[in-house]
Amino acid sequence: MRLEGRVAIVTGAAGGLGKAYALRLAEEGARVVIADINLKGGEATAAEIEAKGGSAFAIRVDVSSAEDTRRMAEETIARFGRIDILVNNAALLGSPLKMKPFWEIEPQEWDWVMAVNVRGTWLCACAVVPEMIKQGKGKIINISSSRVFEGSPMLCHYNASKAAVIGLTRVLARELGEYGICVNTVAPGLVPTGAILSLMSESYVGKGTAKQCLKRVQTPEDLVGTIAFLASDDSDFLTGQTIAVDGGRAML
Repeated sequence: MRLEGRVAIVTGAAGGLGKAYALRLAEEGARVVIADINLKGGEATAAEIEAKGGSAFAIRVDVSSAEDTRRMAEETIARFGRIDILVNNAALLGSPLKMKPFWEIEPQEWDWVMAVNVRGTWLCACAVVPEMIKQGKGKIINISSSRVFEGSPMLCHYNASKAAVIGLTRVLARELGEYGICVNTVAPGLVPTGAILSLMSESYVGKGTAKQCLKRVQTPEDLVGTIAFLASDDSDFLTGQTIAVDGGRAML
């Protein structure tokens, strides 16, 4: 219960890794806001948390919208009174995207990926930071990808967006340190969620596993401990860092 009394916002938590992050933060005692463009899925995640004795609510948020992200912060404060943790997990990956060479990516698709994955991360941080500054403390956890460190082909726009998240993290850490706000990045490896399997075959995932030091398929549960650590007081002197949680596939 390291997070008892804290309030966490997890974007993209209607399913997949975001849902796993939200469930773990709730287990640690946090009250959790499920912010997702898929409201029905978000409500299901919130209901699961409450069924286990936690406290949560869902809100429909398009993270690429400044209006939506401001409303996300306002409703969180109205409901729970504070904002202590932001997990910037929402990202565009999977259908309708397809693996293709960079020169076949349409400009509109490139802009869409950047709007969600980079602009969305920035806007959500902008929305919560005033409250964190007022409190004199906060934790922002951005989600990148270990694909960034390999130059993995065929998803150029996704990889570029996740590299941008690391750069954004470092700038935010510099600008927010004086206010007691820690900003870090987690870079997951290849976790075969529904979004991943809509893009890649199981054999492709298997080939990725072979590149890891730990020769097994990564699961969401392999990531949630790192998220909880970064959200807690245990990481109060850690900021501006990127942690690759990928079974030793990338070594930074």
